[in-house]
Amino acid sequence: MLGAVILAAGESRRMGSPKALLLHNDQTFLEHLIQISRHPKVCAQRVVLGAGAIEIAKRAGVDNSMTVINPDWEKGQLSSMQAAIQALASTPVDGLIFFLVDHPLVTSSLVSELIEQFYRSGKQIVLPIFRGRRGHPVIFSKELFVELLAAPEETGARAVVWKHARDVEEVPTEEEGVILNLNDPDAFQRAVGNN
Repeated sequence: MLGAVILAAGESRRMGSPKALLLHNDQTFLEHLIQISRHPKVCAQRVVLGAGAIEIAKRAGVDNSMTVINPDWEKGQLSSMQAAIQALASTPVDGLIFFLVDHPLVTSSLVSELIEQFYRSGKQIVLPIFRGRRGHPVIFSKELFVELLAAPEETGARAVVWKHARDVEEVPTEEEGVILNLNDPDAFQRAVGNN
C-alpha cells in the first residue's frame, strides 16, 4: 500500500492567493487532488500545509486527521516532503506518491497507471513523462525515505532522483498537466483556457 501526499504549504506569493483554493471545474485544486489520489492501493492521504494553513484547511474542508503542518514551509518543497515522511513514520507503506498543489491538472487514470507501474516495475522511483519532460506526481519507494530526509536543501528530492537514475521508471503520458506548473495568474489562465 502507498501513502498519498499533497504538498500545499507554500505562500503562493506569485499567484496572489492560495493555490490550494483556486477553482477549476467547480473544485478547488486541493479538493481535486484529494479526490484523484484516492485509490485501492492508497491506505493514507495527507495534505501538507504551511502558509495560511488554518484558512486553507477550513475552506477546503480538509479533515484534521489528513493535515500535516510544516512549520518550516519557508524552506521549500523538500521540507514538506520530509514533514510528510515523518508524519507517516508509523504507517506501514511501500512508498509515497507526492502531488504538488500547483500541478493539479492530472487525472485519476494517470494516478492508477503510476501506481500500477510502481508495483509492476519494482523500481524505486516512478514518474510521468510528457513529450520528453518529466513531471508530477512522483512515487518514491520507502527505501528512499532516509535519503529524502537527508537530502540537501538546495537540490531537494532531485538529488535522490539523480543518485538513483537507473532505478527510475518513466511512464509516458499525453496529459500535459504533469508538467504544467500553475504558480501565477498567467499560467493559470493559459492552462484553464486550454481545458
